[in-house]
Amino acid sequence: MRGGGNTQNCAQTTEGPGTPVSGQPDRMQQVQHTVQTHGYGLARKHTYDWVVLILLAAVVVVLHYAPPFNRFVGKDMMTDIRYPVKQSTVPAWAVPVISMLCPVLVFIALYVARRDVYDLHHATLGVIFAVLITAAFTDVIKNAVGRPRPDFFWRCFPDGRQ
Repeated sequence: MRGGGNTQNCAQTTEGPGTPVSGQPDRMQQVQHTVQTHGYGLARKHTYDWVVLILLAAVVVVLHYAPPFNRFVGKDMMTDIRYPVKQSTVPAWAVPVISMLCPVLVFIALYVARRDVYDLHHATLGVIFAVLITAAFTDVIKNAVGRPRPDFFWRCFPDGRQ
């Protein structure tokens, strides 16, 4: 047994989960950090985080439109990149909706249930940072070392002639 104490004393400190013996509600249940009471102070305290987030979003937009690495494509490589052109499985507009909006909606639902603006703020900030950092790394790697798409031939030569 760790600490050499009596386990019977530990069991008597609370009557149930979150309720101390004194009958007082748990401190976490008393205090509610809502948007109205703590929102402005929280946003002001994390201004630099949001500024960095906006700058990171600008970097992602610039990287998205940056010219890619031009790679030589020889005739012997054409057999590997002659797949037919097909529509994207996931449309471009759906990616930010699925990766950012859906989790934020879950966070808002949890906020409504728990009334803790700190959890809402930090979870939202974390998800948006994660998505933007992933987008930045993906765009840098694709532009630096990317190879032609599998349907490159049919995109460049729709009539089938080189």
